[in-house]
Amino acid sequence: MSATLVPPHGGALKPLLLDGDALQTERLRAQSLPRVKVSSREKGDLIMLGIGGFSPLDGFMTHADWKGVCDDYRMADGTFWPIPITLSIDAPTGRDIRVGSDIALIDPDTGAPLATMRVTEKYAIEKARECSTVFRTTDVEHPGVKMVMQQPEMNLAGPVKVLSDGGFKAKYGALFMTPAETRAEFERLGWSRVAAFQTRNPMHRSHEYLAKVAIEVCDGVLVHSLLGNLKPGDIPADVRTQAIAVLIDKYFRAGTVVQGGYPLDMRYGGPREALLHALFRQNYGCSHQIVGRDHAGVGSYYGPFDAHRIFDEIPTDALVTQPLKIDWTFWCYRCEGMASARTCPHDDVDRLLVSGTKLRKWLSEGSPVPPEFSRPEVLKILGEYYASLDESEKVEVKLAGHSAR
Repeated sequence: MSATLVPPHGGALKPLLLDGDALQTERLRAQSLPRVKVSSREKGDLIMLGIGGFSPLDGFMTHADWKGVCDDYRMADGTFWPIPITLSIDAPTGRDIRVGSDIALIDPDTGAPLATMRVTEKYAIEKARECSTVFRTTDVEHPGVKMVMQQPEMNLAGPVKVLSDGGFKAKYGALFMTPAETRAEFERLGWSRVAAFQTRNPMHRSHEYLAKVAIEVCDGVLVHSLLGNLKPGDIPADVRTQAIAVLIDKYFRAGTVVQGGYPLDMRYGGPREALLHALFRQNYGCSHQIVGRDHAGVGSYYGPFDAHRIFDEIPTDALVTQPLKIDWTFWCYRCEGMASARTCPHDDVDRLLVSGTKLRKWLSEGSPVPPEFSRPEVLKILGEYYASLDESEKVEVKLAGHSAR
């Protein structure tokens, strides 16, 4: 591993996905173990554990880890971690599982064993406490809060052995990159300063501007798309990544951008999720994380730059990967180009302030999109996707919070 790339969180990559004879043996053993079906979110977490994206974790967190992460951003052993990584089961199922026993964790999509787990602890959590610390709200309209409040009442802790990538490689091919693969690609390109651009949306011109600002100060950018589940109305990963690919091909210099995908579901955790993004991007080899307006936010639950401020509130030794904090970006008609609130002296009346939510609303309603907001090649792909939906597949897009500006 090149000494020029940032070290993984905790010092070394720790992929838990078995291979070879060990994989075949454990898959066979899993057939005889008690079966516990995991949720979509837990599946994504397991795959990240498998590929080393959640290094140095070895499985699902204990009660002491959960409490430490919620209250102090630290696991029981002192490892910095911003969001609990937990496995939940209902109480009747939990009563039948003994501490010290092994179970098979079942893929919710295929019914196949996704991992095996040695159960070291069973415990209940205060769901409202997790929500108020992690999401800064207990409002069940918040999708992350809703996810926690609806999860079963008991948690299981213990180390895991991962048996599969959950079908992500088969579905997404080379786009689905492990931390070892991104690091190898960065080394091949001769990069050491790498900025990660997090996205769950197609890239419009503000996103393009953010990535190009990062390229000015780094060797390159990893455009890192979420491949797991989103909320209803969001644009699916295959459409989004196709639109990103055409943007990179047409509007970026060759050799400055790598597009990859990762398997998590969105938690919509705002500032805390920004920290989690920076943490696992460190494992992927990124020295910097682009943090723009309302990073990983939803509605009006977070201030537009709360995710900037949280990096100043954590200990200086928490993460090696550092934030690239960039102000609100937009097209300014008087500047005649892309600008940010930090550089542009003009008023909102001169600015095209458009969020990903507003773009989805325009596209879903068949409204015209200003060319200053998004490249025509991107709009063509997105327009064709929306035109292909029948009425039953369409979701009403409501503007709230920062997206309503």
